Amino acid sequence: MPADPSPAARPPGDAVEALITRCLQGDQIAWEQIVRQQWRRVFNVAYKFVGRHDAAEDLTQDIFLKIFKSLGTFDRRANFQTWLISVSRNLCIDHYRSVRKERETIDRDVDASELSPLSREPSPVAALEQRDRVMLLRQALAALPESLRTAVLMRDIQERSYQEIADALDLPEGTVKSRINRGRTELARQIRRLRGNDFSPGGGSTPDAGRSGTGA
Repeated sequence: MPADPSPAARPPGDAVEALITRCLQGDQIAWEQIVRQQWRRVFNVAYKFVGRHDAAEDLTQDIFLKIFKSLGTFDRRANFQTWLISVSRNLCIDHYRSVRKERETIDRDVDASELSPLSREPSPVAALEQRDRVMLLRQALAALPESLRTAVLMRDIQERSYQEIADALDLPEGTVKSRINRGRTELARQIRRLRGNDFSPGGGSTPDAGRSGTGA
């Protein structure tokens, strides 16, 4: 009976299978080896969705974390790389939809670019409307906790990368992302509250203090 092949002589599929088995047994080194082998493939998928190197790296890290948690669901009869790319694409789609929804929530209420001065002279009516929107955004931002307000301003107004914000605030990137997501959600809620949209579909400019108090 022939002897078992050495690890170096195993077919690629068998080597991956062995790494997966070790991962599921809690072998961190095996998982790090899988990440090294597959990083470029997953990064390429992420980059196609976000189009920025720093954002693609952040997304790739998130994807590997979720893949690690779902590794036990992988059907060993399937091709691991095919499964990996499929899961990565699905997670990228989920990420894209989540980010788009967050952006649309803010953009629907007020355009953050309105904080920048206009290069041309607006009409008197347009100038009044713009000042109202800018004031509304500033009031909504002022209502946020300082930690959330700072994170949203640095990301959405100053357009800094997650890494730059993390370095400036001396925080882990995961904490920065969490604050930004919470800040965007709270900012949109504050804008709706200030506009009275929670109970007035027309978005009247005069808030009803008695009714809006339930949303505080």
